[in-house]
Amino acid sequence: MQPQRRRPGAGFTALHLVQPVDGGVARVVLDLVEAQLEADVRVAVACPGEGPLAAAAARLGAEVHGWRATRDPGPGLVREVGQAARVVRRVRPDLVHAHSAKAGLAGRLAVRGRVPTVFQPHAWSFEAVGGVTGRLAGHWERWAVRWTDRVVCVSDAERRTGERAGIHASWSVVHNGVDVGRFGSADGPSGSADMADTTAARAALPPLAALPPGTPVVLCVGRLCRQKGQDILLRAWRQILLQLPRARLVLVGDGPDADALRAAAPPSVVFAGAVPDTAPWYRAADLVVLPSRWEGMAVAPLEAMASGRTVVLSDVDGARESLPPGHEALCLVPPEDPPALAAAIGALLRDAPLREAIGRQGHQHVLSTYDVRQTARAIADVYREVASVPRPERREPIPQ
Repeated sequence: MQPQRRRPGAGFTALHLVQPVDGGVARVVLDLVEAQLEADVRVAVACPGEGPLAAAAARLGAEVHGWRATRDPGPGLVREVGQAARVVRRVRPDLVHAHSAKAGLAGRLAVRGRVPTVFQPHAWSFEAVGGVTGRLAGHWERWAVRWTDRVVCVSDAERRTGERAGIHASWSVVHNGVDVGRFGSADGPSGSADMADTTAARAALPPLAALPPGTPVVLCVGRLCRQKGQDILLRAWRQILLQLPRARLVLVGDGPDADALRAAAPPSVVFAGAVPDTAPWYRAADLVVLPSRWEGMAVAPLEAMASGRTVVLSDVDGARESLPPGHEALCLVPPEDPPALAAAIGALLRDAPLREAIGRQGHQHVLSTYDVRQTARAIADVYREVASVPRPERREPIPQ
């Protein structure tokens, strides 16, 4: 007779195994942690100690366990798997939720089906690399579903990408969400961008405080890395300056490509670095751009739209789903196409009434579709379904 599994709520323990400690993945994890703690779930987070995630999760009230893991697979994998297994034995979770490729790799090797396991890729690893490494990543994902009770994708497009790669999993699609109160409150109930509010937001941010009134400001929020495509944006930016020489581009975030991007950037580009709160930066911007090479569904555009700002996105997984219907022609461009990106940005910067109308529509779209509370409820439903399935009596042991 199988033991009864505990359901999410009081007495249920969820362990989040996470490698990225900043950016959108960290934001998604923290939103889930907060919602689960409010539902009386015992929440543990295992992640690297550097970066904001560990401290923020501890402030919310989660148990935090150090997990020294790098983003890429390598010789440290055996140690990372062993550490993950020790955390699992210490926490004794009812469910393990592994976020991103590295956590999905190490976590599933550590648990090997002994504990209900949810894997959330947050964009597929095999999209990030080519050649032999990409083929190995795809092979692993196809093989690892044997130890995966549910794969959670943040967009239908991300799920379809997995299916095209031959991954035959039990799927759930749970869109990312944002705290619409936090990002949508400053500009009033409509979420529209008001000149006085924008000016006040800029005055409170030292890198923008001295800008003359009416200066066009384009914002890109994301880790400074190849995935997010800031190098593509810099190539487009030189074309934009030919049309709008007073414009300013602000890059919020840090990452491995920071030095190379600084070396390639003209003086009109502001590097703000990593910031504790992105909301004021959205309010200070006229337009928000994310020229990613690949995504699952990026969080930054949702935050921007919640703030009433129009977005321009590369047409990668999740981008179309994040936009209101009918915005694709104006707000989507082909990936890795600087001229198309420059044309879209320039057209929207020159047409303030159109930009503001799109911003209002985007705000209402996010309020109705991408509220983080809906995301938390959907994940709770996934946990409930996964935890209620009887476990096979014979499972591989968790490594010592």
